[in-house]
Amino acid sequence: MPLLPFSASSPVINQPKLAVLIDADNTQPAIIDGLLNEVAKYGVASVKRIYGDWTSTNLRSWKDRLLEYAIQPIQQFSYTTGKNATDSAMIIDAMDLLYTERLDGFCIVSSDSDFTRLAARIRESGRTVYGFGEKKTPKAFVAACDKFIYTEILKEQQEDSEEDEVKTATKNQKDFKVDRRLLSLLRNAVDDLADESGWAYLGSVGQNITNRSSEFDPRNYGFKKLGDLFRAIPQFEIEERAQENGPGRQVYIRWKRRGR
Repeated sequence: MPLLPFSASSPVINQPKLAVLIDADNTQPAIIDGLLNEVAKYGVASVKRIYGDWTSTNLRSWKDRLLEYAIQPIQQFSYTTGKNATDSAMIIDAMDLLYTERLDGFCIVSSDSDFTRLAARIRESGRTVYGFGEKKTPKAFVAACDKFIYTEILKEQQEDSEEDEVKTATKNQKDFKVDRRLLSLLRNAVDDLADESGWAYLGSVGQNITNRSSEFDPRNYGFKKLGDLFRAIPQFEIEERAQENGPGRQVYIRWKRRGR
């Protein structure tokens, strides 16, 4: 299953069908707009369900959002104090959908490790699993997903002016300091796909990085796009080339050779 966002020119009928399952007990309503926009990059949200005890006042902030975004609330009473019945209901629903609906992937929205086995089981069936959760999410759940997006980068924010965006981008590139682990991840991905001259196509590099690290996202480092992240790292050089069969341009990356 493809992990990269589908092309805007792709026919609607070919867009992957996704189920979005939200654990209301472990998800903040402030991320919903950013969440659904992110999901739209990967396919169509054919199923949108959110699970929790809707008789509780704890979920009051979610209730106003459900109609606005056409999300179906699934009621699950808390039968026992200290036990999360919501997780069980969500897992059962996910397995029902896996066998009864023709879905290409699942978006599991939670920071709870209880969904680790569910993510692994769905992947075993050949479907793509996109995980969404806070940075506190246990690594086991993160690793069980094909791709994991931290919800901190999805929280609603006021749009900046173009001038502010330029200033922010400049500041990010100037102040950004790459750590050894990130640098190793990026270099290994480039080396895997490099031609004899050391150049690798950015799109393929991005897929390779995701395969290696499901939680990788350039936005975690303050950059909107992968190319912007590479441009901020002096150890890499960038080259743009005209497409052979189109008007656009393609970006290639390589590790800087000594003496350059």
